[in-house]
Amino acid sequence: MGFDDLRSILLSERETGKLLQIAPDIFDHTHAEIAALLKKVYAIEDPLSDEARALIEETIAIKETMHELFAIRSRKILALALMHAEGNYYDREEVKRMIPSEREMFDRVAAGLEECQGILLHNTKQPLVPVPPVVPAGVDTLEDDGDAVYEEISPATEGPVPSSPAPSTDAPSLTPPYMLVRVLGDMDSFMGVDGRIYTLLKGDIVTLPERNASVLSDRNIVVALPLPSCK
Repeated sequence: MGFDDLRSILLSERETGKLLQIAPDIFDHTHAEIAALLKKVYAIEDPLSDEARALIEETIAIKETMHELFAIRSRKILALALMHAEGNYYDREEVKRMIPSEREMFDRVAAGLEECQGILLHNTKQPLVPVPPVVPAGVDTLEDDGDAVYEEISPATEGPVPSSPAPSTDAPSLTPPYMLVRVLGDMDSFMGVDGRIYTLLKGDIVTLPERNASVLSDRNIVVALPLPSCK
């Protein structure tokens, strides 16, 4: 799902007040495209090069288009849910055009509206939610004529219960190392290797991914600061 395809879908969605049919996996494909672009950005040695900047701008454009598409479709879905809750006519075909996550949102919003209408407009009592009894550890429950009967759970074998294995520490960290820096001059927005967009102004003191901070430091745009120590 490239930017041009997503943009075309957004323009079509803008032009009509009806909910349009879209591919159920359109957002999954868009996230995959963003991940592929970011992978290319991370592979570039100089994250501030023209090539990296072009990829970053394309990534930002795709994200903004995806967010706008979600916002437009969500507003249409909320309007349909309100008409449904109020008992007004709405086009059932539009509901059929919702992707699964959107249909779940529609059902939840419509149900919430109907429940709130009953409480506030029709003075219906809010149903009580049964609270399950607190069962002591090591005790199982059996049903006996509607009353809970407790039964001790005996371990299958004697000896200490084996503990769950500790999580492996061999997995690589997804968080890049950071550096504390002072910004020596204003600069255009850029995407760090952590996927965040940074807009730096002269005098700012910020933490940046180490790789980005090193490049900016070499260009005399920032100067590294010692991290405060905890005593």
